[in-house]
Amino acid sequence: MKRALLPLVLIGIIIIGISCGRQIDMQKESVEYVTAELNKFAPVSLESDVSFMDAKEVEVLKLLVKAARIMDDIFLDQVYAENHRILSDLKKGPADDPWLGLFRVMYGPWNRLDKNHIFLGDTPKPAGANYYPEDMTADEFHAWLEAHPDMTEAFESNFTMIRRDGDGLKAVPYAEFFNSRLQSAADYLNRAADITADETLARFLRSRAASFLSNDYYQSDMDWMDLAGDIEVVIGPYEVYEDNLFGYKAAFESFICVVDHQASEEFKKIGTTLNDLEDNLPIPDRHKNFSRGASSPIKVVNEIFAAGDTKAGAQTLAFNLPNDERVREAKGSKKVMLRNVMKAKFEKILTPIVAEVLTEACGKQLSFDAYFKHILLHEVSHGLGPGRIIVKGRETTVNRELKDVYSVIEEAKADVVGLYSVQRLIDTGVMDPDLEATLYETNLGGMFRSIRFGIEEAHGGGVAIQLNYYLDKGAVKVDETGRFYVVKSKIKQAVRDLAGELLMIEAEGDYSAAVAFIERYVTVLPEVQAALDRLGGIPVDIRPSYPLEADID
Repeated sequence: MKRALLPLVLIGIIIIGISCGRQIDMQKESVEYVTAELNKFAPVSLESDVSFMDAKEVEVLKLLVKAARIMDDIFLDQVYAENHRILSDLKKGPADDPWLGLFRVMYGPWNRLDKNHIFLGDTPKPAGANYYPEDMTADEFHAWLEAHPDMTEAFESNFTMIRRDGDGLKAVPYAEFFNSRLQSAADYLNRAADITADETLARFLRSRAASFLSNDYYQSDMDWMDLAGDIEVVIGPYEVYEDNLFGYKAAFESFICVVDHQASEEFKKIGTTLNDLEDNLPIPDRHKNFSRGASSPIKVVNEIFAAGDTKAGAQTLAFNLPNDERVREAKGSKKVMLRNVMKAKFEKILTPIVAEVLTEACGKQLSFDAYFKHILLHEVSHGLGPGRIIVKGRETTVNRELKDVYSVIEEAKADVVGLYSVQRLIDTGVMDPDLEATLYETNLGGMFRSIRFGIEEAHGGGVAIQLNYYLDKGAVKVDETGRFYVVKSKIKQAVRDLAGELLMIEAEGDYSAAVAFIERYVTVLPEVQAALDRLGGIPVDIRPSYPLEADID
């Protein structure tokens, strides 16, 4: 913001309207703080070549971007009931207002990378976001279901909003709560389906449009697994990270991507090794899961637009979907690698971080290949290990049993099992043996990149578990200058042991053990904090812009 405009901006943001009886003080944080936090995100234009596509397919992309923008709008509502009013007020100021910039990055008035520090207003971030009444407690939720057990399925559904109903509570399906916007998104998807030449894409878009209105996403998730053309699209409610009350409610998001067929072909062989990777897991055979589907396509793509949950705070590098265990058992899951996003983060963030926190010898072992392949196997590993489990004689799922701590445990598990599985693929000749020389050092450097997001966030908490576990086992050490390095003689065993512990917590659906593990390891040690303090001048993440969007009204 230009200093000459500051007084007018401050006046403008003091005098804002009152909605629902609440006035928001938008001066909560200083311009110095907000500007500094916004500058932690390096602007990046995510280029992707679409010149090989004909005019109709480019029009399909533009229609998908329009539908994705609606996911953005819905997610703002899911995060906080006041978000749209705050955004409207901020838009009345200058376009370069740093509060507006940080709000757009964080999708709300809280800094996701600073323990949800409030930078606008005075309301702490509700644990249940806007999925539940802001004043509803977990005890009230449980008491209501104890009194109304027939409502349990609807209340715990990934696709309902919980609202007050007189003196009680009710579950409102997304299809009803967001009806008009989902109808608009469905219209865009159906228009795109009508003009694309890709039959697999048309089938998915039509079934996903129907899902928006029926609240049943099963068939469209099945159809998504079959996408085979140049366009890879994710659109709808998926991850439950925003629901920190129970971990039940799925957030709307979207990725619009162009497939890199050549790179994807190179990874096909990995998709044929899933049974071997499952069999190699360091847990008793009775807990291994060979029924999540033999098909596990791996796609390398370039992102041309993203929206909603995936764009809030730190940018997603890759994803493994769908999350529906029924689909995973029938068809497996698809791993999608966002190559242009990874490359941007590797060059602008990871490389300078490594120069500051690792020893010189350790830092020389950094490679994009190791970074890329560990992320790939992280996504593969979300589909490995227990999914449906038996607890006290009843069939359930891991995420249902671990509840609010599931996301942290699962992200740690996917990281560790991913590293363990890369080593397995090296040992069995599927991957180049030279990769091992850079694997563990690159992973260590990457942990410092992730933990900067804060240990309250699922990925950051999962990384804290790993780093502290390896330090505890002597597999990672700190030299006299405060720089970290890998102990080659111990790291493989430490990775195996940690993978086993996390997998058994999931296999047994042991909520108490998960909480205890988090309490022990999710912390920032003084030596880690000292290393993080040296990273002040390095961006924390990227702030992408999309050239294709400039051509869309």
